[in-house]
Amino acid sequence: MPERKRTLEPPTVDRIRADISSERTGEKVAFPDPAAAPLGTDDEAAGHPPTPEQRRMEEVARPPLKPSPEPSQGPVIFYFAIGGALAVAIIAFAYLT
Repeated sequence: MPERKRTLEPPTVDRIRADISSERTGEKVAFPDPAAAPLGTDDEAAGHPPTPEQRRMEEVARPPLKPSPEPSQGPVIFYFAIGGALAVAIIAFAYLT
């Protein structure tokens, strides 16, 4: 697994939320987050955004990042096979009649 690069500045709340939403932390499945108030919004609205120390603790506590999943070519091949079979059937039907 790729090692998370440590920087001098801790990750922002937006970066943490993006990593979680994109399945890179293994904490969520690939599905839109229906949260009414995304991660960190409540704290920021109350005037108390996470401190750099809290964000650093979150970065250290998170599991290692996973590589982004490769898109599957299975559905594309399936639809081309169906289209090819239909084209052959139409041509055979037209030829026989």
